[in-house]
Amino acid sequence: MQDIQSLVNGLMSSDDKQAYQCLKQLEIESNDSDIVYKFFETFVKMLDNVNSYIRTRGIILIAANAKWDIDYKIDEIIDKYLKHIMDDKPITARQCIKSLPLMVKYKPDLKEDVISALYKANPQKYKESMQPLVVKDIQKSLDIISGL
Repeated sequence: MQDIQSLVNGLMSSDDKQAYQCLKQLEIESNDSDIVYKFFETFVKMLDNVNSYIRTRGIILIAANAKWDIDYKIDEIIDKYLKHIMDDKPITARQCIKSLPLMVKYKPDLKEDVISALYKANPQKYKESMQPLVVKDIQKSLDIISGL
């Protein structure tokens, strides 16, 4: 557990490469066991961080732990999570959008909320160069989710 705690602490590192490595390790661990799920509240707090990289890490790890969410913690914070579909930073928004099929796979009761939020998204808020990418991500996620 101490190793997991160190990795979770590393998510806040100002060294983005180190933080990214922690994220990747935690994603792998989340795929194999529920040990990372114990830090769910930390990931939720990360959603409010001023640093978009930290918000993105929280988004990814919440989705990665959806399969372990027998306590319905995601259901409780879904509105907060879905706001990041239109995060101030388009890169963070894209990561959120891409994470949604994984979440819905394990949380099918949230499917309609997720689909509704994706349809309400307004990619015109971003620079012209980012808009087509966000639109493509939304469409891809909707296609995957509708097949679940």
